Amino acid sequence: MSLAVVEPEKYEDQLAEKVSLTREEFQAFDIPELEVFRSRPEHYRMRAEFRIWHEGENSYYRMFDPETRQPFSVDQFPAGSERINELMMPLMKDIEQQEILRKKLFQLEFLTTQTGEALVSMLYHKQLNDEWNDAAKKLQAAHNISIIGRARKQKIVLNRDYVVESLNVQGKTYQYTQVENSFTQPNAGVNEHMLGWASDVCAGAKGDLLELYCGNGNFTCVLADHFDKVLATEISKTSVNSAHDNFELNGINNVQIARLSSEEFTQAMNRERLFRRLQDIDLDSYEVSTILVDPPRAGLDEGTEALVQNFDNIVYVSCNPETLKQNLEKISQTHKIQRIALFDQFPYTHHREMGVFLTRK
Repeated sequence: MSLAVVEPEKYEDQLAEKVSLTREEFQAFDIPELEVFRSRPEHYRMRAEFRIWHEGENSYYRMFDPETRQPFSVDQFPAGSERINELMMPLMKDIEQQEILRKKLFQLEFLTTQTGEALVSMLYHKQLNDEWNDAAKKLQAAHNISIIGRARKQKIVLNRDYVVESLNVQGKTYQYTQVENSFTQPNAGVNEHMLGWASDVCAGAKGDLLELYCGNGNFTCVLADHFDKVLATEISKTSVNSAHDNFELNGINNVQIARLSSEEFTQAMNRERLFRRLQDIDLDSYEVSTILVDPPRAGLDEGTEALVQNFDNIVYVSCNPETLKQNLEKISQTHKIQRIALFDQFPYTHHREMGVFLTRK
C-alpha cells in the first residue's frame, strides 16, 4: 500500500490549497460560498492493507514510498484508525510465533469501525487447512477480532465477513454492515459530514427520490426520511445485499432497489429497453422531485447527464472534480448551483470529494 505521509502540523495548509484550487476551478459557474468539511488530521482511515515481508524469524508490515515506489517497513500507521494501530504489532508478534499462520502469508487487510470492531483478512500463497483454521481461531479470540483466510479459490470465514459501523448524522445514529472486499467510505468522520450535508440540502424536499449508484445504502438510509418513496439503483450484488441489510438495521421500508447500471436505468426510464430486473417495480408510480448521483471517477455518461436534467433538484456527490466540472458544463444550462461543498476525505493527497446541490432554473 502507498499513501502520502501524514503530517498533522501541515494539515491546515494542505486543506487551504485544496480550498483555493476548488474555488478557482469552479468560479466560472458562479458558485456560492464553498462549504468546507475537515478530516481528523490523524487516525481517519477505517481500513488499510499491508504487504507482509518475511526475513529470518521475523515478519514486517510493508508500505511503498509514494515518490520512489520503494518498499519500507512500518510498525504504525498514523492515517489508520486507533484500532488498526492498536492491533498491528501484537497481531504480528503472535503470527511470527506460529509457522502455520506465518508461512506464505503475503498480505493483511484491516477493516475497522469507530466503535472498535475489527475484521482482518489474511492472504496466503498456499492452501489453508484444518491446522491453520484452529490456529486462526485462537488468534481471533486473543485479539477480539474477526478473521478471514484467503488463498487461491479459497475463502474461510471464521466468524463473519463484515463489520457493523455506527455513524452519527445530525444527532441520529445509523448502522451499516460493511462487507469485506466491497466499497465503503474509508474516512468515517468525513462520511458523517457528507451524510449530514446531503440530509441538510434535502430537508423540506417533497415527492420521491431517485438515487443512482447507491452502493450499500450509505446515503439512502439517511435521506429516506425526507421523501415519500426512494428508488435506488446499484449494479453490484454484494452492495445490493448490504443495502437491504442496512435498510432493515435502520428500520427503513420505503426504498426499492433496481440492480441496474446507470446506463441501463436511463434506457429503462426512456422506455428504450425492458429489463426483467424491473418487473416488480412500477416506474410510473414514482413522482421524483430529487435525484442523487454518486458516480465513479469517470463521472456521468452522456445519457445519465441528460437524465438528471429532468428533475427539479440534483444532488451530485463526486470523487473527481475534473469529471464533475465537465458534467456541470451541461447540467448548469438547466440548473443553478445552490450549494457546493468540499469534503477532505483523503488528507495529504491530491484527491478531493465534493458535493453540489442544484435546482432547476
